[in-house]
Amino acid sequence: MPQTLADAAHSELLIKKSRFIGCVQPVADRERAQHIVAELRATHPGAAHVCWALLAGGQSAAVDDGEPSGTAGRPMLDVLRHQDLEGVLATVVRYYGGVKLGAGGLVRAYTDSVAQALLLATKVPIVRHVTLICDAPYAQEGMVRRELDLAGATLGAVTHDANVTFTFQVAEADAAALQARLSEAGHGRITWRDMQA
Repeated sequence: MPQTLADAAHSELLIKKSRFIGCVQPVADRERAQHIVAELRATHPGAAHVCWALLAGGQSAAVDDGEPSGTAGRPMLDVLRHQDLEGVLATVVRYYGGVKLGAGGLVRAYTDSVAQALLLATKVPIVRHVTLICDAPYAQEGMVRRELDLAGATLGAVTHDANVTFTFQVAEADAAALQARLSEAGHGRITWRDMQA
């Protein structure tokens, strides 16, 4: 199950006099990620590199920021993918210490920076919700409300017309079972609206 982070977590590594400041944090999209990276550049004007990786909203990014190609952004992105994360930005600010690390050393340094920050991060499952609409006779309004409450659904609009119309959100994984329970408890008198209509 994909996860995201509850909040930001940081790490700091010193490797052969180079300082690597890592951070993982939840982000909604690429635009927000680029804003955060720009803020990091402004906060760390003396840094040699501000590398980053992003998995958010179906988009990914791996930016080496001047490090040899494939030694920073891609390894950072691989760590995020390996942990099945979504909506997460990983950044590593590097202050160069005067000693070259080589391609393998850079990959390890950037990978470790992200991995260490993730060890301190609180991961939370991503629960996708769907919106459903049903019509029920007035006599079944209380039963529908109880079932929605038991299922942990979030009730939206309720309108009273010829029938009672409920609009609600429920976890995608629970939607089919809830619809079946309501249809059975309503003895076939609950009708479902097509969301595409």
